[in-house]
This record gives sequence, structure tokens and C-alpha cells, in this order.
Amino acid sequence: MKQLLLLITAFVLSVSAYAQKNGVISGKITDQDENFSLPGATVRLSEGNKYTVSDQIGDFEFLNVPAGTYTVEVLYLGYQTQSQQVVVEEGKNTTVNFVLVSGSETLDEIVVVGDALRGQARAINQQKNNSNITNVISSDQVGRFPDSNIGDALKRVPGITMQNDQGEARNIIIRGLAPSLNSVTLNGDRIPSAEGDNRNVQMDLIPSDMISTIQVNKTLTPDMDADAIGGSVNLVTRATPNGERISATLAGGYGPIRDKGIYTAGLVYGNRYFDNKLGVVLSGSYNNNDFGSDNIEADWTQDDFGNVYVKEQQIRKYDVQRIRRSGSFAIDYKFNDYNTIFASGIYNWRDDRENRFRTTYDDIDPLYNGEQIVGYTGVVKRETKGGIDNSRNKNRRLEDQRVQNYSLRGEHLLSPKLDLDWGVNYATAKEFRPNERYIEFEQEDLPFGVDLSNMKKPYVTTTGEDPSLMEFSELTENRDYTKESEFGAKVNIRFPFSVIEGQKGRLRTGLRLRLKDKTRQNNFYAYEPQGDLTLADVATSYWGGDGFNPGSQYVPGIYASAAYLGGLDLNNPALYDSESDPSEFLAVNYEAKENIFAGYVRWDQDFNSKLSMIIGARIENTHIDYTGNRVLDEEELEGKIENTNSYTNILPSVTFKYNATEDFVIRAAFTTALARPNYYALAPYINNIASDTEIIAGNPDLDATYSYNFDLMAENYFKSVGLISGGVFYKNLQDFIYTYSNNQYTSVDFANDFPNQADNPVPVGEQWTFIQSRNGDNVDVYGFEVAFQRQLDFLPGFLRYFGVYVNYTYTDSKAKGISDEDGNERTDVTLPGTAPHMFNGSLSWENSRFSARASANFTSDYLDELGADEFSDSYYDKQFFLDINASYKITKNLRIFAEAKNLTNQPLRYYQGVSNRVKQLEYYEGRYNLGLKFDF
Repeated sequence: MKQLLLLITAFVLSVSAYAQKNGVISGKITDQDENFSLPGATVRLSEGNKYTVSDQIGDFEFLNVPAGTYTVEVLYLGYQTQSQQVVVEEGKNTTVNFVLVSGSETLDEIVVVGDALRGQARAINQQKNNSNITNVISSDQVGRFPDSNIGDALKRVPGITMQNDQGEARNIIIRGLAPSLNSVTLNGDRIPSAEGDNRNVQMDLIPSDMISTIQVNKTLTPDMDADAIGGSVNLVTRATPNGERISATLAGGYGPIRDKGIYTAGLVYGNRYFDNKLGVVLSGSYNNNDFGSDNIEADWTQDDFGNVYVKEQQIRKYDVQRIRRSGSFAIDYKFNDYNTIFASGIYNWRDDRENRFRTTYDDIDPLYNGEQIVGYTGVVKRETKGGIDNSRNKNRRLEDQRVQNYSLRGEHLLSPKLDLDWGVNYATAKEFRPNERYIEFEQEDLPFGVDLSNMKKPYVTTTGEDPSLMEFSELTENRDYTKESEFGAKVNIRFPFSVIEGQKGRLRTGLRLRLKDKTRQNNFYAYEPQGDLTLADVATSYWGGDGFNPGSQYVPGIYASAAYLGGLDLNNPALYDSESDPSEFLAVNYEAKENIFAGYVRWDQDFNSKLSMIIGARIENTHIDYTGNRVLDEEELEGKIENTNSYTNILPSVTFKYNATEDFVIRAAFTTALARPNYYALAPYINNIASDTEIIAGNPDLDATYSYNFDLMAENYFKSVGLISGGVFYKNLQDFIYTYSNNQYTSVDFANDFPNQADNPVPVGEQWTFIQSRNGDNVDVYGFEVAFQRQLDFLPGFLRYFGVYVNYTYTDSKAKGISDEDGNERTDVTLPGTAPHMFNGSLSWENSRFSARASANFTSDYLDELGADEFSDSYYDKQFFLDINASYKITKNLRIFAEAKNLTNQPLRYYQGVSNRVKQLEYYEGRYNLGLKFDF
């Protein structure tokens, strides 16, 4: 280690001594009208093929410039080109700043007429000048759509679809690849997951107004974390402004599904102090939405005679309140032209309160006349979900989620030929569900009528249901807690290195450390009242079918009221017997530690003024240490199982960029990436359930999925701020992960799979069902995407204020190495999450005072989860959303806006096997907002 440090020190000193003969040119690029920083600007020197691109805060830098006089030129789509002359001195940093004017010298009048186009210009310039294939959305663009959270904003991006929860976009799918195959970062640092099973980042947790820029990286470069097979979404928070900035938002809305209000507020303040050396920005956001959903669900089966019928149906009414609070800060201090430090932090806190009233027609058994079904019998269950009556739960199930991220980083110019940056960050995500309660009553042996004439809406009825005969079934309270934390550190150095005389070249190398901890600690208690109890004996609530979105024939009915459930004194032994229920938590609790060490080399080389290349490799070592439980028959803890593992991945990549013209860019890339298995899939637990002859187990020997990726993209940019693009992609995923199920599992199979387990739960001669995550063989994913966005400024009169934004993505896949429950390999299986067709479109009109936009989003149906066979496969059905919004500038600084979301009342729909067998059908209705926004 000492020799390595001495070698690095000697190298730095030698480079510094040599570079003193040269100098540095640096500066900042801002907008004249609003004093905003302009990222993604092309900055050129007058001599040779020397250029650079401004960063996220508008800064640029030329290293190793020989002493002399130069002309610096700045090009930015939608703005006039500017140039300045500078004199470079040996060993010094020459500063030159640019203030750009909107408009183009080649046009008769200014093109950028509205605020939205300024934001679009910032995004398009970054996308054009990025080295890899990306899509960029600025905060101004996000603000032009009625998107309250980052997930809703992301679904506008080509190749992205979102899985919804309670009507809001939550889990991200990029180019047909499931959330577990993608990554989400905040200012380049990975965001931990608040979910217990997986690595998914809940995109509906972060308000859209807390983010300055969204960068969707569809190809990776060696300096980026490798765990992003589908892509990496980087959320960039607000940077410090170039002068005083005050922005405030106040809005109120209406949710018709529960006739409740929506309340939103936001505030941003930023300024610079001490001769502009210190910059500070503070942001806050608040959103309170009291809404709900109407839902029906069904579970289908097939008997030995080929009859298909519903074995269970549910009617669900949800009442939900979501309160988001978010605060962030960013600070930078510029010591001098050579050293700057940055600090930032964001805290997101969401309370999700929920009551669910569920009627279940369960254990539906057919009555036969020969092979024909002539009737059904079953059980009716009525369950209320809620929480304790206190100031936090308020008689509802409370899901308290908090994600926070803090970072400190520095940028240092060590010499005219060498710069260094470093960063450390700490992030946590946790989900806490305290005092979550359920109470259920049931009545058995009832005759059922099952109407399957419309299998998209099966309808189960019964006679003889009576609250006085509906007996107490269960009363429970649980406390669920999940926490993930990550500490990260990184250091990078960069210096010029070119093998072609007169052409730009640059070498980067760096190290990365990520230390991750995750734990799930759930607990669960069951309660039995002293004495008999029926539904007729408790305080109840009743809801009829009028206005119920799936149809008025579905009547939720009568339930124990939420207030009754919340007010129960469960800790009073005179009223209730209590008992811990280990079957609900022993097998799911686990602890995980992951240490990731990475290093990379990246070489950027220009061959001429048109063709450039990035080549390099990344190496990542992953060390895991997991602890799970071995559970006997769901309830008895036999012991803990610990497992450690370590593996190393080498990830080469090469990217080419060809500027055919100033505005026509072609990119081609071969990259590699990986996806680590979900946390719970790796946990070394074994849950043998003798009563069901079933074993469910984790798999600590899972391999990370490794992907080879090929991309080709062509983009043509319009000077009037727009683009048309098209590209193809292909991915080959090795060792992808799926859920393996085997209903012919024997004691020999267990001994082979778990050689270190002395006790074999499978009796000799018996066959059990075994479920476990396993690696499949490989998956081919391929597709293409096209996009077009432009202001129609070539049209006459008011038509020139129209703008069009459309994109379409096609994706297909084929998976190999997947077996059904009988051990037979399944053919013609697609990768879950691969939506074949995705479309976004919007039509806008904007002048200097008024803007309006209609936006559409369509995703076709796709396989969501593989079952044991084709009959039980689960599909996410197609969706079409239509949203509109408009705003009007009352004064230069004050705007009024209106928004309407989900005008199509698009339900969340799953189906089982074939499209007419509904599995879930949930409606949310539209949402409407009206507000004021102040900018100074």
C-alpha cells in the first residue's frame, strides 16, 4: 500500500511539474433573462479540435492549454452563439464567463418565446452533448405535465413504463426490464430501498418539484455504477443559484372518488454570499391527498374436467391518505479558482394511511352433475384493515416511509493538467408500519351463485348471509420494520491523454466504495376475545354499490368500523387473549450486509472533428454476509443460517459518437452491466411447512445477472429546440432470476440442494412442493425506439406556437432455462416486465403568457409474473392515460395553473393466463388541481 501511495504521489508531482508550462481556461455559462446556469453547452477553442461541455451548474474547464491567446466560442441550441478572446498564462487558471441571449442568429426573430422552451433547451443540449445514450428532462419540462411525483414524470420518457400503486407511478421498467434490473441514483449516489424484499426505489415517494433534472442513462460508461442492466435514472437536485431566487407554489385540488381535497405547497430560496463564494439553496415541498380506490379481484382454477371457474373473489374498498413532506439543501463554497466543495442533502417523508374493507368469497367448491358444474358453496369473509386510534395512525394502517441522502464532495484543480474530485455520502431508507390491525368475521357453508358470462367481471352472489351468524374469525396486530443504509465514497482523477496529435483525449480513473446494510424485523400477534363475538355485536360501517367503479352490482357491504377496530384495548387481558404468531414473521426476517469495491479506467479519444470514442472497463467485487432463519412448520425457529459469498465482475465497454453534421449525431455502444439478486431472494432462510407438504427457501448461491448490451442511436437536433431520433437495442442477459417451483421434490433433492443441513424435512418416499428463486439460462431482449419533439415555429400565425412531443418503443424478449412445476422446460416465455408497445404523446400551445398541454401515455399488456404454468401466469394489462394542464402568467413573476389527471379513469388491471380472466381491477378516477406559482 505504501508503494502504491508513493507511486501515485510521484505521478501527481511529475504531471504537475510538467504542466506548469501550460494553463487552464474555466468559466460559467448562464441565461441572460433568468440568470439560470446552462448545462450541456458546447464550448470550443479557436485552435485545434479542442472543446468541452458545461456541467450541471453551467461550469466548464479546459486543461493543459499552452500559453497564448485564444477565442472561446459557446454554442447552445435555442440561444445565440457567443465568443470571447482570452489570454492564457503559464500555470494559471484564466476565467471567462458567458451570458447567453435566447434566440438564434439564423432566424428572423427569437425562437424561445416561453419558459417551457427554455427548460426544453437545457434538457436537449445536455442530451445532445452527453457521451452515452440518454434522455434528459429538466424541472421546467416536468412542470409542464401534471406530474406530482418523479414516477409520473418518468413515464413520459421513451422506453419507460411505470407500474402503479393507488393510481400513482411507483416501479420503473426501462426498455422492458423489470425494476430489479434498473438503478435509481440521487446526484450519482444510489438511493436505498424502503421495501423489505427487493432493491426497488419507490418513485412515488419523491415529489417532482424537488428535482432539477432527470437523467435516464440507457447505456453506461465505466465511471458509472454497473448495476443497471435496463438503465440508470439519476435524479439531480437543485444546485445553488447564481443570484437570489425565490419560488413558491400553492395549490388546492379535488379527488372525486372520495370527494376529498388535495393540498400542495412548495418553497425554494437560494442566494450567494461573500462575494459569490458561498452559494445556498433551500427547498421544501408538502402534498396532502385523501383519496381511495375501488377494486375487485379473482383467483381462477381449472378442474380435472376442463371447467374453468373462480375459486376466490374479493371486493375491496380503499380509503387512503398520502402526505408527502420533503426538504433539501445544497451548499457550495468556492475557495479559489482551484478548489470548490459541495454539500447537499434531501429528506423525504411520506405517511400513507389506509383503511381497506374487503369482502372475500373464499373456498369456492363446485357442485357437480357428472362433469358439469351445477352450483357452488363456500365461505364469506368480511375484513377491516386499519390501525390503532392515536395521533399517528388515526384508525388507519400507517406506512411511514423515510428516505434521506447526504453528501459532501470536492473538486480540485491540482495542476493545469490534472484535476481530482471526491465524494462521500450516507443514505438511509426505512419503512415502519406500527400497530397495523385486521379484524375478520366469516360465515361458512353458504350457497354461491357464480356468474361467469363476463369473465372480465365475474360476479359471485350468496343467500343466507347474516351478520348475527357471521362469527369472529381473526384479530391481529403487527409491527413491520425495514431499514436499508448505505455509506459510499469515491475518488476520481482526470488528465489529458491523446494518441493522435491535435485531437482531444482524456484519461479518467477512480475508485468506489459502497457499504450496505439491510434488515427486516417484523412482529405479529393474534388476539382472541373473551366470549363469543359476531359481526352483529360490533359497531359497523356499510357501503353500497352506487358509484362503485367496477360496477354497481358489486356491493362492498357491512364491516366492523375502522373506529371500532382502532379503539380496541388489545393489551387488556380481561378482554383478549394474545399470542405471538411466528408463522407471519419468522421466515421473512433477515439481515444483509453487502460491501462493494469498484475501480475503473475510462479513456475518451477523438479521432477527428467528427468521430470520438470512449473505451474502458470497470471491475466490481461484491462481498455479501446474510443471516436468515430456519423455520419448522412456519412457527418454530430451529436456528439461524449464516452465509457469506464473494464474487468479482469485470465489465468492459466501448462507445462511439459520430457528429455527421453540427446537428446530426450517431451513437453506437457495446456495454456490459449486472443486476444483483433481490435481498430476500439471497437470504438463507428455509421454511418447511409440513401441513402443506411445502418448502420455501432463499438461495444465497444466486449469481448476479450479467448482461451484454448493444445500442445504436441516431439523433437530429433542430436549432428551434427539438429533435427527431431513432435507435435499436439488443441485450443478452445471462443467469437471469426467476421463481422456481417443483411439486415433485424429494428428500434426495433437498440433500442435494442443502448439503450443510443435517435435518431433512422431506420424509423418504414423499413428494413435496419446493419454491425458490433460481438462475435461468439466458434472455434475449431487443427492440427499437423513435422520438420526435419540436416547436412548430415554421407554421404561420398562432399555429407556430404549437409544439409536439411523441415517442414510441417496441420491445420483445425470449427467455430460456425456465421450468414448470413438473420440471418441464417452458418455451416461448418472455421476460417478465417486457411491455411490447409503449407510446407517449403530447400537443402543447405556448406563447409568452399562456401555455396548455394535452398528454397521452399508453402501455400494452405484458407478462408480470411467471406462475407454475401458463394457466397461472400473471399479466399486467394495457393502460391509457390522458392528462391536461394549462397555465397563465398574470404578471412576470406570478402564474396561475390548472391540472387534470387520468381523464380516462384508467384502472389498474391484472389478468391470469388470458386477457378475459381478470385477476385485479382497481379504479382511482381523475384528480384535479388549481394553484398559483410565484417566481422571483
